[in-house]
Formats: sequence, C-alpha cells, structure tokens
Amino acid sequence: MQLLKSTAKVGTATITSRILGFIRDMVFARYFGASGETDAFFLAFKIPNFMRRLFAEGSFSLAFVPVLSEVRASGDRRALRDLIDHVSGTLSAILLVVTAIGVLAAPAVLAIFAPGWLMDGRPEFWLASDMLRITFPYILLISLTALAGGILNTFDRFLVPALTPALLNISLILAAVLFSARMEVPVKSLAWGVLAAGFLQLLVQVPALMRLGVMPRPRWGWRHSGVRKILRLMIPTLIGSSVAQINLLLDIVIATFLVSGSVSWLYYSDRLLEFPLGVFGVALSTVILPNLSRKFAQQNPDAFSHTLDWALRLAVIITLPAALGLAVLATPILVTLFQYQAFQVSDVEMSALSLSAYAAGLPAFIAVKVLAPGFYARQDTKTPVKIAITAMVSNMLLNFLFVGSLLALNFKGPHTGLALASSAAAYINAGLLYRTLRRHRVYRPEPGWGRVLLAVLAASAAMVIALLWQYGNLSTWVDAVASSRASRLTLLIVLGIVVYGVTLVAAGLRRHHLEKGAS
Repeated sequence: MQLLKSTAKVGTATITSRILGFIRDMVFARYFGASGETDAFFLAFKIPNFMRRLFAEGSFSLAFVPVLSEVRASGDRRALRDLIDHVSGTLSAILLVVTAIGVLAAPAVLAIFAPGWLMDGRPEFWLASDMLRITFPYILLISLTALAGGILNTFDRFLVPALTPALLNISLILAAVLFSARMEVPVKSLAWGVLAAGFLQLLVQVPALMRLGVMPRPRWGWRHSGVRKILRLMIPTLIGSSVAQINLLLDIVIATFLVSGSVSWLYYSDRLLEFPLGVFGVALSTVILPNLSRKFAQQNPDAFSHTLDWALRLAVIITLPAALGLAVLATPILVTLFQYQAFQVSDVEMSALSLSAYAAGLPAFIAVKVLAPGFYARQDTKTPVKIAITAMVSNMLLNFLFVGSLLALNFKGPHTGLALASSAAAYINAGLLYRTLRRHRVYRPEPGWGRVLLAVLAASAAMVIALLWQYGNLSTWVDAVASSRASRLTLLIVLGIVVYGVTLVAAGLRRHHLEKGAS
C-alpha cells in the first residue's frame, strides 16, 4: 500500500508539472506556431535535454540510486556522506568540462543532429547554434538536480524532486509572455528561459537536502570505491539509456530532411504522449527502483517479484485506456490546446497523425520503465543494455522502412513513420525484458492476471465506443471558441473515465487485484 501512496504522490506532483507543460505548449503554439524558428529552438533544447535523459536521469540515476541504497542499508552514516560528497564533486568536474566543450563547439555539435539543415544551408541551423550556446549549460545544472533528486528518492522523499520539473515550464511560460516581444528574435527568449530554469531547479532541492543532513560537499573522488562502482555500472547503463535517446534523435535527424514543420509536429505530439508517460510511467519507475533495490539488498526474491507484479498490473490497468483515449481524442486535444493564431489546422492534422502513432506504443513505453528497474535494482546493467541495442537497431531499420514507404505512397504525413517505428521498437524492448525476467525466474506472475486482462479489455472497448459516439468531427471543434472546446473535451475525458471505471467494476475487478505485492 505504501508503494501505491508514493506512486500517487509522485503522480500528483507530475500531473501539476504536466498541466503546466500543456500551458507552456499552448503559449508556444500561440506565440510561435510551427515554423522554422520554433524548429530551431526545439532542436537547441532537445540536445541538452537528450544529454539530461542520457546522463542525469538515465545512466547516472540508474547506477547511483542502487549503490546509495546499498550504503544506506548498511547503516554507516559516515560512508553515506562520504559517497555523496565524492560523487557530487566528481560529477560536477566532468560536467563542467562537457559544458565548456558544448558551448564552444555548438555549430559542430548541431551539425551532428541537424545535417539536413546544414546541407541545405537553412537559416534554422545558425539560429539553433546561437540558442544552443545558451541552453547547453542546462545539462550541468539539471544533472546536479538529478543527483539531489536521487539522494532524496533514496530517503523516500519523492515530492520535491517530482515537483521540480514544474519550474522549467513556469520559466518558459514567463520567458515567452514577458520577454519574447522585447527580443530581436522572439524565440530566443525561450533559450534564456531554459537556462534560468536550470538554476531554479537546482536551488529548490537545497532546503530538503539540508533538512536530511545530506547536503553534498563536493570532493574530487575518481579513485573512491563507491564512485568507481557507480562508474562501472554506468558504462552499460549509459549505453542502455542512450538507446532510447539515440532513437529520438534519429527521428529528428530524419525529420530535418522532411518538409518544414516536421520537427515541430513531432514535438507537439511527443509532448502529449509525455503526459501519461510522465505522470504514471516515470512516477512508477521512480518509486519502485529504490524499493526493488532494498528488496534485493535484503535478499528477498519473493517480495522483489511481488513488487514487479503489482507495478505491471497497475501499468496495464492505466496505460491501455490511456493509449486508446489519446489516439481517439488526438485531434480534439490538439485543437483545444494548440490551434490558436500561429498554429494552423494543417498543423493539427499533421500532429494528430504522429500522436496516434506514438499512442499505439504507450503501453510498451511504460512497460519498459517498469521492467528495466527489475534489472538495475539487482545491479545487472548488462542485460537490459543488450536488449536495448536490439530495440535500437530495430528502430533504425523501421524508421527507414516506414518513412520510405509513406513517401513512396505520397502519404501527406511521412513523419508519422518515425512515430510508428518508435512504438514498434518499444514493444520489442518490453517483450525481451519481460521474457528475460521470466526465464531467470526473477519475476513470477501471480494468480489473477486473466481476470485483470479481460476486465481491462472490456472496459477499454466500452470507453472507445462512448468516445466515438460523442466525438463529432474536425470542423465542429475548429469552429468552436476556446471555452467551448475546453468544456467539451473535459466532458469527453470525464465520460471516458466514468465508462471505463464502471465497466471495470462490472467486470469484477476489485482493489485486491491491484494491491498484490504492493507492500
């Protein structure tokens, strides 16, 4: 039950951040639309964001939290502080060098991610280079924020780290509304907003660390045993974390060769996918990793399997209807949130295509976030890396296959192929992770899965029918004023939730089917 409460707490905090994220994207759409300049900013922000997910929230967190949990479980407070101090000092020194290189070599870095722009001599390339020099230090600041968040999560303090991302959204909203009109190139205000957010996200963690008495005192510690152990674990997790990010960046690289606006369409659809993925997938992964790490340190394989089973049940119950709802309501959501002023109806149609394709992979994206901690908590970083590489290669091949096929068919939105390939690769990744955990008997499904699956399928079907019944058509949404759009979309979402929930109960699903293993 404690896991459920912690997940709900993190999820609630994440919902707050995601709602602000939607407001942020509405502001982006209103002020900047889907243009070459917005493409330039999205890419300039995506590069440090890529490195954030790769290093800070990817390989580093996956290696740091299990090691820190192990030291904490030993009860040696001095060893705990010593590890935190040396890790923070070593990480800071490395990040300072990386940041300096990124700022000085911004055009060269950008050429790797946007070769299409460079080859075509598009002005977006040089605008993105200028903004990258401003946004690149974000990787230093947000990585230190991730360090602080990992410490707090290890002590079961989930709320502050979960609320921290909201500061990025607030900073970007203020930058667009207050400063864009004052700048020669309005979109550059967003780059400065990213940098300001990095400082705010780091500073807000400090009081919580001080209250716990674990405020880092940075010390260089390349030879420290704990640091070296984390580095050893990071090498395979770095490869594993890079897989998903490389896939995303490959999408962007290919998109720069497509029609102008493709990068923005993928951005807006990906942002909407990130809502359920962040609210639930990230929250669940954040909560179960330290829990699984403790179960492993305590040598309790039954409790370990119970926790995984509970997480997977919860994932199935929530993600399948979320994916179907997102696909069915793709156009109404995009119209309601973004179709104002600079964001045209054609942008809605293009973004809806990629959103539906991304939504098809949502269950797999979240399944990966549940299953991967089953390896990392056991300090097995090599197996998920091998699996992730297989998924990455599959994604690359599918990118060219799907986009090429859509181009050959003169499909109006070939960028949709990139989203479809990402979804397909996620299913490959999740399937291989699941099979391996089962084969090694790390995870053993508990009784009751048949009832859960039948109830979820029946409830999801009822929900889709209800939504399609009340959907209407594109023109009715476009012609409506903002308040009418919002109220109608809200009613549709409420309708979907009610129909799904009532059908679940009618199908015999009860709380005890969910709470197994949630201790």
